[in-house]
Amino acid sequence: MEKQDGKDGLSRRTFLGKSSAMLAAAAGMPMMAAAQQAVDKSGDNHKGVNEQQPGPKNAPLEAAEPSSVYPPESDSGGQPPFKYPFSFAHKRIEAGGWTRQVTVRDLPISKKMAGVEMRLIAGGIRELHWHVGAEWAFMTAGSARITAVDQKGRGFVEDIHEGDLWIFPGGIPHSIQGLGPDGCQFLLVFDDGNFNEFETFLLTDWLHHTPKDVLAKNFGTSEETFKNVPKRELFIFPRDLPRTLAEEQKEAYAGSGPIPNSFAFFTGKMHPTKVSAGGSVKIVDQSNFPATNIAAAIVTLKPGGLRELHWHPNEDEWQYYVKGSGRMTVFSAGGHARTMDFHEGDVGYIERSLPHYIENTGDTDMVFLEVFPTPHYEDISLGEWLAHTPSRLVDQHIGTGEDFLHKIGKKEAVVVPE
Repeated sequence: MEKQDGKDGLSRRTFLGKSSAMLAAAAGMPMMAAAQQAVDKSGDNHKGVNEQQPGPKNAPLEAAEPSSVYPPESDSGGQPPFKYPFSFAHKRIEAGGWTRQVTVRDLPISKKMAGVEMRLIAGGIRELHWHVGAEWAFMTAGSARITAVDQKGRGFVEDIHEGDLWIFPGGIPHSIQGLGPDGCQFLLVFDDGNFNEFETFLLTDWLHHTPKDVLAKNFGTSEETFKNVPKRELFIFPRDLPRTLAEEQKEAYAGSGPIPNSFAFFTGKMHPTKVSAGGSVKIVDQSNFPATNIAAAIVTLKPGGLRELHWHPNEDEWQYYVKGSGRMTVFSAGGHARTMDFHEGDVGYIERSLPHYIENTGDTDMVFLEVFPTPHYEDISLGEWLAHTPSRLVDQHIGTGEDFLHKIGKKEAVVVPE
């Protein structure tokens, strides 16, 4: 039995134990204070001891990705990366221009869509070809002549300029040629994450792999006719500029007429779907572009502007950042959330129904594309959801007070501030 010392009932062992604990706590106070100071300093340009990185770091990359280096406290692990810069993609350079791609092989989350950037010099041709999937395109610089032929043999020839877009449905043969004075650069989006720009159906490749006697029989001519067919694909190659648009349209439309629904859409002639103090959005889908089976939104955010909290219930979203810089947080079921920064030329991807926002964090306008592998654009905003749910019920969930809830607009803002 342990001997008691004194009226308070403390044993010598107990006293010594408690004394040791107090001494350890006292000794640790400076360390705790330093740690607390480090945490307190974390909001001051992240200079706290607990946030220093004395080891190796990629300074230029970390400076461009602050939301990954110092994530918001609201972030929670488990959400996979949803960004891939085109700058990381291998660039295939040819005499007539260059191309590079971002597919599911680069960005594993991007299962339903892939993207290609392409540059054509003045006269540069992306040779006559076709794909199994649909090709949606947006011109980011310059001008191009595009051609196609549909299933009924009807022709299509049009000139596309910066800010315009086009669609070539799957299986439709087509071509693209850069115009003067400096050719063009454009974005292509395909409704297949596994798409490969370097494995398409090419005219030259097909003819080279078809016996010449079969070609001669098919066209009722001699084998000599095909002696100059290239022995390898042309892919992207330089040639003279095309004839005038009117001349080439007349030639292509002879005997069958033009396609009934144009494959081109001139967004410069379109009034914005929604305009607010924070920016604007143009929605292009089958309701105003009958030929398309891929929906899109062209969003412009002013400095500080926000593409409001929302999600898309019908399909995944593939993004391309045209101008400016910003950040996006994506939330997924199970309490996972991640914030990433985006810059010109970056690709973003959000799976179906995952809520997110996009915020302009720069000092100039930000322009980005939202593209969906579906003919119809759909979204649901957080504000619209709360505004059309009984206010008492919502307040019982989030405790904001019903006065706040009554002030939420009954129609989605799309871009804020309104």
